[in-house]
This record gives sequence, C-alpha cells and structure tokens, in this order.
Amino acid sequence: MASLLSHAVTALSIGTCFYRSGTSKRIWTIGALCSVIPDIDVVGFRFGIRYGDFWGHRGFTHSLVFAALLAGAIVTLGFRGATPALSRFSLWTYFFLATASHGLLDAMTDGGLGVAFFSPFDNDRYFLPWTPIRVSPLGVGRFFSDGGLAVLQSELVWIWTPAALLAASAWALRRRGSAMET
Repeated sequence: MASLLSHAVTALSIGTCFYRSGTSKRIWTIGALCSVIPDIDVVGFRFGIRYGDFWGHRGFTHSLVFAALLAGAIVTLGFRGATPALSRFSLWTYFFLATASHGLLDAMTDGGLGVAFFSPFDNDRYFLPWTPIRVSPLGVGRFFSDGGLAVLQSELVWIWTPAALLAASAWALRRRGSAMET
C-alpha cells in the first residue's frame, strides 16, 4: 500500500478540482478520510481474515463498489442538501474519487496481492501494468526504518509530485477562468 499520508495528499489534490469559493474545510477533511478508510480492512488480520479473502486487505474495501457506497452514504447522511459551493453530485463525485484513488495507488505498488477493484462481483486482485511505488510496510514501527524512508522517497516522486502538479493545474485553470470572466 501507499502510506496513509500519501493517500490523503492524493485526495486533497483531487479536491482542488472541485474547489469553489466558500467550500467548507469539512469537505476536504472528509475527502482525506475517504482516501484512508479502505485500509480499515487491516483489522481483519487480528480476526483471522486472510489477505486474499473478500474482507482481506485490498479486498472489498478497495473496490469501486465500496467507493461508490461510501460516497453515497456520506452525502446522504452528512449533506442533506447541497452545500453553498458544491452540488450533492459534485460532493459524491469527489468522495468517490478520493476513496477510489486508494485502490488505484495500491495497484501501482510493487508488493502485496493486488487490488480487488471489481469486488463483490470479482474478487480477483489486480495490479496496474506499471508499479513504480514502493509498497509501504503495514506496521507503524516498520514505517520508521530505512525501508520506510525508501517508501517516502518513492511516494514523493510518484504521488506527491503528480498531486502537486494536479493541484497547481486546477488552481491555474480556475484563475484563468475567473480572469476571462472579468
């Protein structure tokens, strides 16, 4: 998996594409949480759930169906009406993309069993053809090691830099659009 911090950075960069003046910081916080929630499946290890099982790591909670369901639940329960800045559909789309980005990043790592993108319909695990991101250790203690430093270096190149480019592009396009309106 990519580190939790890098998952959140990805969600926040996606959020720049949805930013409108007056958007609550609560939305960006929820988006960042959506990006890390799929790893809730690691608690299954404590209950004897195996990695490759439906509820195992990178299983159902990393799927596109889970991303859609989570986004729908958040919009339905947390946003009864449209926000002043974003429609309910825009909120759902942002939360879906923030959640789905988790599986996408994990499928770009060089370890693990792959991601069950199509669960519950297909529990097969997939990697993308290109896996440049070093897989992050599951334990916090192991993250603070030489291996953890190598993961952070990999993520700076393959996650943080593209995330910064996406955010800068979204801001530049927004500025250009507002300059054209005046």
